[in-house]
Amino acid sequence: MTQLATEERAGPRRGLLHRLDVKGSPYLYIAPFFILFLGFGVFPLIFTAWVSLHEWSLLSEEHTWIGFGNYTKLFDDPAFWNALWNTVSIWVISTVPQLVLALVLAHILNQRLRGQTFWRMSALIPNITSVAAVAIIFSQLFGRDYGLFNWVLGLFGIDKIDWTANTWSSHVAVSTMIIWRWTGYNALIYLAAMQAVPKELYDSASLDGASSFQQLRKITVPAIRPTIIFTVIISTIGGMQVLAEPLLFGGNGLTGGSDRQFQTLALYLYEVAFGRFDFGYASASSWVMFLIIVIVAAINFGIISRLRRS
Repeated sequence: MTQLATEERAGPRRGLLHRLDVKGSPYLYIAPFFILFLGFGVFPLIFTAWVSLHEWSLLSEEHTWIGFGNYTKLFDDPAFWNALWNTVSIWVISTVPQLVLALVLAHILNQRLRGQTFWRMSALIPNITSVAAVAIIFSQLFGRDYGLFNWVLGLFGIDKIDWTANTWSSHVAVSTMIIWRWTGYNALIYLAAMQAVPKELYDSASLDGASSFQQLRKITVPAIRPTIIFTVIISTIGGMQVLAEPLLFGGNGLTGGSDRQFQTLALYLYEVAFGRFDFGYASASSWVMFLIIVIVAAINFGIISRLRRS
């Protein structure tokens, strides 16, 4: 009788523990991520917004409240608008060719090739290469006097170009570095999506006489359109935060050239924060940069979604 009574009393407790385990365990499993996100994501974001409302310098312990003064100063700063234009220009020049080349490269890698694994792994090598090494090498390739690109242009009778001195040439040079680093990475993403496309569609298209390009345009692109949308959005976010390439290109430092001709938003923010030590103004710059990225990504997503529906 005693054992039976004990089991009867333990029954409700076991049922309660079981319900808590079923309903509560998932929250415990995901809790570490959200705790870290709150500590290293949300809190810095809120604190940066608070700092942007102050005159906050690392050279002084006094932090004066100035409201939206930093934002007003930012929108009146020609260097900010120049950095925004440079960022948009480099983003367009680098992203569009990069994704097109990645799509074509993925289509080629999706064919029956000898040594498929080798070629697919080789596509990722530029991405895992140190960005500092990439910038140094490309700075040499784009050198005015002894650069490889000017040597090739000279073969066609074209005068040497000072790639770091002009706006358009420096944008092309920086974009070339970005294209070289990220094309293979996006190609592997596209390739993974292409693996899910039924092979029967390609076999049927081949029997009907469709060329490889027609198969890419009529079968592959519609089938992996969600992946293309994903890469466009991710490339947009990454393109609006370009820092290392313009920072290291040509050895021009934080200004992005003698006339700020290739200074991006991220580089401008870095200059304000760690060149002038004006963290209040830098925080305002970072928040404006964050909002610009959100707006551009949303517009990009809207346009692509409309094209997808049409």
